[in-house]
Amino acid sequence: MKILVVGGGGREHAIIAKLAQSPKAEKIYCTPGNGGISAMAECFDVGATDIDGVVALAKKLAVDLVVVAPDDPLVLGMVDALQAEGFKTFGPKKAAAIIEGSKVFSKELMKKYSIPTAGYEVFKDSESAIAYVKQQNTYPAVIKADGLALGKGVILAQNEEEAVTAIKEMIDDKKFGDSSSTIVVEEYLTGPEVSVLSFTDGKTVVPMISSMDHKRALDNDEGLNTGGMGTVSPNPYYTEAIAKECMEKIFLPTINAMNSEGRTFEGCLYFGLMLTPKGPKVIEYNCRFGDPETQVVLPMLKTDLVDIMEAIYDHKLSELNVEWAEGSCACVIMASGGYPLSYPKGIEIKGLDAKGQVEGAQVFHAGTKLADGKFLTSGGRVLGVTAKGLTLNSALEKAYQGVEKITFEGAHFRKDIGQRALKALDSDPLHLGYKDDMEDYIEENGVYLRQ
Repeated sequence: MKILVVGGGGREHAIIAKLAQSPKAEKIYCTPGNGGISAMAECFDVGATDIDGVVALAKKLAVDLVVVAPDDPLVLGMVDALQAEGFKTFGPKKAAAIIEGSKVFSKELMKKYSIPTAGYEVFKDSESAIAYVKQQNTYPAVIKADGLALGKGVILAQNEEEAVTAIKEMIDDKKFGDSSSTIVVEEYLTGPEVSVLSFTDGKTVVPMISSMDHKRALDNDEGLNTGGMGTVSPNPYYTEAIAKECMEKIFLPTINAMNSEGRTFEGCLYFGLMLTPKGPKVIEYNCRFGDPETQVVLPMLKTDLVDIMEAIYDHKLSELNVEWAEGSCACVIMASGGYPLSYPKGIEIKGLDAKGQVEGAQVFHAGTKLADGKFLTSGGRVLGVTAKGLTLNSALEKAYQGVEKITFEGAHFRKDIGQRALKALDSDPLHLGYKDDMEDYIEENGVYLRQ
């Protein structure tokens, strides 16, 4: 098969690396791609949101499958346009992609079908929103732009002043353009966060291995929100009992709700969950593979990804047994100096060989370009250094060893990726599925502690 992947970040690099393992993948193309992807796929200079351009490219290359990875082209209807021309695709159509494209749509869907989520109100004018926030007087307050905002359209306001500023910037100043002309103000939920990506053909839903993202720019969950500074998989807080509850109360009800609305979802549906004291609740849906969750989830996939994508297109996912590797996976993001605010581009990256690999770890390129045989930075999140291990400790150790071999001016990365997960494993290994020898632990009041 000839396969075209649309997109050019770390997520796309991870997807291409997994597709390349399939004996069915004879040739892989990518548009626009990046420096690291160019070692695995032939790249083209057609933008990820250029629907006509991508359709024309798919025709020119006579591809057998098009994988549309980013949110923007999905929400714009790229899959619809490709299918209209007879192409086999992976990704939801426009009517289903709205589950991420509009926060208001997803919140109202959850309310209508009794899917657990945070309480909320919707506003189109700043005056009403500010009056509501002052009346609630509970902080942090969660303020979300309705539409897509590059993962930055959510503000956790710690007090009234921050809330008022966020509301005015979104609605009055159009900080995120039309995406923030309508906002959602919702209650702040507490508990461990879990990301669960899932394969679905609209009838069957197959959750992937869980993961834990690290959104803040700095160690100890400080600093500004980012697109994600690192991930670990599986997430130790996501137990078998919680997984069962999520399937019954969240995953299947969401698929059924979308079918009832005439918006059948086919592709990868991402569930952003909060494990609250009152049970798991949905923070957000994404209509595609998450980034950087994909970088720790797909390396753990044993089943042929091309087979899965074809099964979803043919509505035969129930006939496939999707299998996962034992152990853990960790990804540490290396970012440009200044990210998530303004940052320089075009800085040479040293320590990468031609394939973008370092010993003991796999490097997924996010914001890089290849020029005159040198890798240069071209984005905020530059690289995702990823490693698998039998334990989370060994996976993290290998990932950080990989990070140490790579340098570029201004590079910054979090040094505490996975530490929260390790503490969870240490405190209660039986409950959380820790696989090490239990003789290393002693019990104190029902909690298992390392000796």
